[in-house]
Amino acid sequence: MLFVENVILALNSLRSNKMRALLTMLGIIIGIGSVIAIFTVGNSVTLSVSTNLQDAGANDVFVSVVERKEEEPGKDAKVDGLKFGSFSGKEEMEDKDYMTVDMIHDLCEEYEDEIYAVSLSQNLESAEISVEGKDATVTVVGTNVGYYIPNKVDILAGSMFSALDFTDGHMVCLANKKMIDELYDGDYEGAIGKTLEFMVNDQTVSLVIAGVYETKNEYTNMFNFNVGTNLYIPINAAKRIQRSDLKFSTIEVVSAVGVDPETLSKKITRFFDRYYASNDSFEISAYTFSALVGMLDSILSTITSAISLIAAIALVVGGIGVMNIMLVSVTERTREIGTRKALGAKNSSIRAQFLVEAIIICLIGGAIGLVLGVAGGMALTNYMGYPATPSIGGILLSIGFSVSIGLIFGYVPANKAAKMNPIDALRYE
Repeated sequence: MLFVENVILALNSLRSNKMRALLTMLGIIIGIGSVIAIFTVGNSVTLSVSTNLQDAGANDVFVSVVERKEEEPGKDAKVDGLKFGSFSGKEEMEDKDYMTVDMIHDLCEEYEDEIYAVSLSQNLESAEISVEGKDATVTVVGTNVGYYIPNKVDILAGSMFSALDFTDGHMVCLANKKMIDELYDGDYEGAIGKTLEFMVNDQTVSLVIAGVYETKNEYTNMFNFNVGTNLYIPINAAKRIQRSDLKFSTIEVVSAVGVDPETLSKKITRFFDRYYASNDSFEISAYTFSALVGMLDSILSTITSAISLIAAIALVVGGIGVMNIMLVSVTERTREIGTRKALGAKNSSIRAQFLVEAIIICLIGGAIGLVLGVAGGMALTNYMGYPATPSIGGILLSIGFSVSIGLIFGYVPANKAAKMNPIDALRYE
């Protein structure tokens, strides 16, 4: 009952001094609003980046042919137990340095229970395509079946390549919607079955449009970022066009369900070591992006926390403002305090009265700051192009901090009021 009376007294006091109460809350409002907005933006960016990296194959193994390190005598450096040399950067890859189809086939056989698919792509030259005076620039990319597992596409019209298209290397293609928008004014269905003729690798190529696709994620392919302008063809068709055996400097291995990609990457490295043991210039590097996801999450969380800590300084300033105005309130109500103590009010009751008032000021300011912070954070994330994801942890932390501010900075004025001598208080003018 006493608590309810203290709340009513606090609200009446705030109503009688609205402007002063609002100015007192301003520091709390700015502090809470800033912290929540920063947490919201940070949480949204972190979640979006992590999701995009997961979609980009964070759990897959990326295998690349890399130049061997040249060790410099007496200049070896060790960081966290890892030994670093230097790269010459002068070697040019020859046919013998690339991964071959036979190597990849043997890899899949050896680890058939751990490998779900292997994504292969063979980039040909960029090509200029003209249709009735309309032009589009594309990159012709030969792909296998496994390519479309980590690099997902939506078929808007027509169909995906058939099994025979892949095995026999039929001269068909998947065209991106952007290209169809430029060449056929967005008539996706009408473009199906049309023949495209253009020059690539110093020869005229004719391809029939089998389907129109749209990429689900513009950055799904870690080795070819400009997927939006790719013209996909079966990889054996690419082999026919370039008139040479397929060879790869990079491949992407999709691990089977339940397989640890880090462990698989080590096995893949050991597997290729037998092929590159006698190669003095190049070796195989297999790595995953799962560690990168964790590292980016950690970095973004640290940055968000650091900026939030700076913004929290406004809360401390707001708390000082609360203490200052409560000291003024105690001074203004000295005779009231003296009267209550003369009528038998305990020190604890007087202390509770002013503590409750300070907490209510901080809670109201915190509530306003919460609304403004969430709204501002969502507006910022939407403007940046990320899905807004308010941080529940940040909200609870900010509200808890707001109550703590009220308790900490409200205690000194409340304690001063509780310790007043009733006689001196009654005689106060």
